[in-house]
Amino acid sequence: MYAISLGDDGAELRPLETWQADEFLAHMDRGRDFIGARNGLPDVVTDLESSRAFLRLYAEKAAADTGRIHGIWLHDTLVGAVILRTLDTRNGTAEAGCWLEPAATGRGLVTRAAHVLIDWAIRMRGIHRVEWIVNSDNAPSIAVARRLGMTLDGTLRQSAPYRGTRHDQQIWSILAPDWPKP
Repeated sequence: MYAISLGDDGAELRPLETWQADEFLAHMDRGRDFIGARNGLPDVVTDLESSRAFLRLYAEKAAADTGRIHGIWLHDTLVGAVILRTLDTRNGTAEAGCWLEPAATGRGLVTRAAHVLIDWAIRMRGIHRVEWIVNSDNAPSIAVARRLGMTLDGTLRQSAPYRGTRHDQQIWSILAPDWPKP
């Protein structure tokens, strides 16, 4: 397995695989309330079998070249992840996403990790448009989109049902010609 350094603070980006289901569940348990405030993943990953199933889904997406998941490790502890929820090389589109447990926030980890994943999608897989879809009240994720150089395309009013209410979602994107050159 490989690890990509995210800087001098001991943070690394690594593939997150099915055999790491125990570690993924422990991470989700540490951040369950925090992550669940803006993301439905804690409702999906509730025990070891559902943790395996979620990671298996992304293993299947990786095998089919339709998505990816990479964990963010800080000092050898899994603290978050970045994903390509969708990856469509034929049409040149992808949707990126992320989450972190609370102890890892405020360090720029998601911005650095998402930059690596989006750079790979654009440069290596030929993706033309990467989207970042976020609840409009998720200021930290919107800040990441801005730091990545994304543009707000629009707001889908009350488009996301979550825990009994509907939320507005913003769609941010970056196009390959606007992505920074190395």
